[in-house]
Amino acid sequence: MNRNETLFEDAKKFIPGGVNSPVRAFGSVGGVPRFIRCAKGACVWDEDDRSYIDYIGSWGPAIVGHAHPEVIKAVSKAAESGLSFGAPTAGEIEIAKEIIKLVPSVEQVRLVSSGTEATMSAIRLARGFTGRDLIIKFEGCYHGHSDSLLVKAGSGMLTFGTPNSGGVPADFTRNTLVLPYNDCNAISDVFREYGKQIACVIVEPFAGNMNLVRPSTEFMQTLRTITQKHDAILIFDEVMTGFRVALGGAQSLHDIKPDLTTMGKVIGGGMPLAAFGGRADIMAKISPLGDVYQAGTLSGNPIAVTAGLKTLELIQKDGFYENLTQQASKLTQGLQELANKYNIPLLADNVGGMFGIYFGLDKLPQNYQDMQKCDGKLFKKFFHAMLETGVMFAPSPFEAGFVSAAHDNEFINITLERAEKVFSNLQAA
Repeated sequence: MNRNETLFEDAKKFIPGGVNSPVRAFGSVGGVPRFIRCAKGACVWDEDDRSYIDYIGSWGPAIVGHAHPEVIKAVSKAAESGLSFGAPTAGEIEIAKEIIKLVPSVEQVRLVSSGTEATMSAIRLARGFTGRDLIIKFEGCYHGHSDSLLVKAGSGMLTFGTPNSGGVPADFTRNTLVLPYNDCNAISDVFREYGKQIACVIVEPFAGNMNLVRPSTEFMQTLRTITQKHDAILIFDEVMTGFRVALGGAQSLHDIKPDLTTMGKVIGGGMPLAAFGGRADIMAKISPLGDVYQAGTLSGNPIAVTAGLKTLELIQKDGFYENLTQQASKLTQGLQELANKYNIPLLADNVGGMFGIYFGLDKLPQNYQDMQKCDGKLFKKFFHAMLETGVMFAPSPFEAGFVSAAHDNEFINITLERAEKVFSNLQAA
């Protein structure tokens, strides 16, 4: 047994499934997860001291690369003053100002510690502001593990969602409608029937939790127009896309101002930090100003805020996003060309530093049903073969990947060289 195997066996005795988040267990691909010892730049090292070019990036936050020296220096200095106070700090104001400056739709912001907290709180706020109960989400979009969002689509287009997790009472999801992503007709039909009861629509403005799926321009414009018409709140869940696909988030690429936005990952620079914010009149309903309760003892943790502020400073350097997009495009275009060369049924796409690879499709996916048609067996072979060469992609065909500023031409070229060998072997098999 190597050390990864030993650790996994030991972990399973004390931690359910041996992991503290399900996707880490390699459930979609099989095998033993890599226990990471350290990370630097574009690479991670496991407990067997094997290095990997990392395209997970802590699931998005490592946009400037792992352990960036300026981030580490800032965090180290902040830690000398204490790790947590449970009281306001000046840094909380600084990062709030920075978020509001960079995301024009956000007039006020509340800091929390996780994306789940952010989306859960934003939905509660939308319900409190509108006085309505129904919410709309889209199949394949993940918005955290709060009860009302752990739902799957019902048997018909207009049926209410049903729980897709044990421990969630059906009553908790009876106010959640689940629709297909990119389906404008479904949106219109639902608002026609339930418009006066709908508090909000929550959507990933580029889906990332069923792999990267682009929304159509018509889909996004329909969401903005129809929610305004019916006085419902439009929530962009930018926990993944915020500051990842563009400096102003996905909403800047769509040129749409949502009413509320949730953020996470990048804004914490790798530390547990998230936020929700939006129109000032809506945010005024949050306690202590309004009657919508939300609290968090460790919200706005000074160490996380420091990491986030330094990261937000670094990503505003000239040419940062142009370079990030260019490198992600080199990766996806290179993989596409190699797949074509070896007759491997693969498509690849990217938006900013976020990318998706899809096996077995003849066109880019538009929704969760399209993603269900992907060749999971072929992805599994590709994933493990690349892992053996020292390249780490997300261990699931339903997860987007991420490129960082540390992924220079050398790392991209090495990745493509190793992918060519893998594709050649897949073709021969």
